[in-house]
Amino acid sequence: MIKELVKDEAILSARCENATPEDAPVAQDLIDTLQSIEDGACLAANQIGVTKKVVVFMDDDKQPHVMYNPHIMMGLGAQRVEEGCLTRDEVSKVTRYAKVKVSYDELVDGAFKQRKRDYTGWTAQMIQHMVDHCKGKLV
Repeated sequence: MIKELVKDEAILSARCENATPEDAPVAQDLIDTLQSIEDGACLAANQIGVTKKVVVFMDDDKQPHVMYNPHIMMGLGAQRVEEGCLTRDEVSKVTRYAKVKVSYDELVDGAFKQRKRDYTGWTAQMIQHMVDHCKGKLV
């Protein structure tokens, strides 16, 4: 279901709780909402008012990818970038890594499977942005 984006800083600055397999409907709401936003790239659950560690991002082919409980394990190539956000009006300057190793849960047949994967470039930047949202960190 398409949800309204939350701009309330009290919700956006709250640390999110770990997600469980029962949070699959939240992931679907994130996908539906993100696909409804022209040029939307990524979205975290607290941006639709749910304080759980669930995030979704679109790949280059506009296919959604869901991560539950994402965690940046390592980053390489720190750089300063300007970044926008769907729930913040201003553009911010932040430090992001060019390459990250991420651990996350993936929902497979109703259960979580832990994954680890390396990401680079724009995808790495989006994941770092969403992990910040899960920590309640506003850019």
